[in-house]
Amino acid sequence: MIGYFSYFNVVQGREIINDSRNPRMDLYENQVLRGSILDKDGNVLAESVENEDGTQTRTYPYEELFAHVVGYSDKGKSGLESSQNFQLQTSNVSFRTKLLNEFRGRKSAGNNIITTLDTDLQQAAYDALGNNRGAVVAIEPSTGKILAMVSKPSYNPNTIVEDWESLNANTEGILVNRATQGQYAPGSTFKVVTTLAYMRQNANYQDYTYRCTGEITAGKNEIHCFGNDVHGTVDLADSLAYSCNTSFSNIGLSLDIDEFRNTAEDLLFDSELPCPLVYNESKFNLQDDDGDAAIAMTAFGQGKLQVSPYHMALITSAIANNGILMQPYLVDQITSAEGETVEKYVPESYKELMTSEEAAQLTEYMQGVVEYGTARSLNSLGVSIAGKTGTSEYSDDKQKTHSWFIGFSNVDNPDLALAVVIENSDSTGDVATDVAGDVFEAFYAE
Repeated sequence: MIGYFSYFNVVQGREIINDSRNPRMDLYENQVLRGSILDKDGNVLAESVENEDGTQTRTYPYEELFAHVVGYSDKGKSGLESSQNFQLQTSNVSFRTKLLNEFRGRKSAGNNIITTLDTDLQQAAYDALGNNRGAVVAIEPSTGKILAMVSKPSYNPNTIVEDWESLNANTEGILVNRATQGQYAPGSTFKVVTTLAYMRQNANYQDYTYRCTGEITAGKNEIHCFGNDVHGTVDLADSLAYSCNTSFSNIGLSLDIDEFRNTAEDLLFDSELPCPLVYNESKFNLQDDDGDAAIAMTAFGQGKLQVSPYHMALITSAIANNGILMQPYLVDQITSAEGETVEKYVPESYKELMTSEEAAQLTEYMQGVVEYGTARSLNSLGVSIAGKTGTSEYSDDKQKTHSWFIGFSNVDNPDLALAVVIENSDSTGDVATDVAGDVFEAFYAE
């Protein structure tokens, strides 16, 4: 048995254990009581108990609350149950304890995963979403800690076996983690990217002015500002604050498309994302030979774009952190069942997405969105917030839209970066903004 543990841990490695197709996994599970997953304060999110017949039962005390991020461990594995399978099925208890357990016919306990997740914040995000379909991602910008990740509709991992057929037959995609796997047009939240592209291509960007009449023609398309609003003469700050579609169409048509694409790629579009869970890449599909309509619509977030809420949270976090994206992470440390530290995560930089000067300018513009623009409702929270609202159409019926908000709080020393998407919402960004407001409020109430 001792030789088996050494061989499996050292030679076989994590990749084999994490592969659910590995036939040795069943044998290994017979030797180790699967470790627990806990939140940052030690609250148990998943744990196993050994039954009299030697089998294990996995339980999830918070039921639907952490379903997508923690995952399930029957019918395959998902979430942290999948990504941390190696550690959960590896026991680092003492050699003496292993011998005693073997002598008594007991399983040795696997390692415990201490996450970065904040149960109170997770609950606040879950409650704020209500009965809506959508997602919330909350990140600490200075470290990359993922504090909350909610996807709705959710499911109860305690009954995954009984519910498996109905969950897979459901057309709402309940098992999909919308936070990392959802693909949406970003709507006006993408105007932050377009603003950065314009700043990079125009050294005199602060001199930009445009006279909004409420509509603009691009190719054969007539583009309108939301509600047919007429914003009059706007500069770049006003264009973002009022979310002026015609101004951003004008900006998009002035951009060099190759350089526009380069800016999007700098912000990790069409690239691998640093993500501890299964995710889908975001897409920037605008080409040089696309017509004016496609260019204009992409510039205000409605064109050839697909993005996940998680990705928008990463971009927001980088803006909040002087342009530096920290490596995002969900696992703070791994401990043995006896409390000894096996691994401890240390925050580290992932990539500079933009210069500190660019981040500071975008922050100033995003503050305008909250101070006098489309997210004015957040002014009452008593903490400074920089943000951007958005709506994205997903059908020919322009009343069917997704509602977006991205932003961060305590602007001078940012504490929390958020991305929120609400599916099938009304035709404003207010619903997502209200959800974000509830999450910010809960964060500072702790």
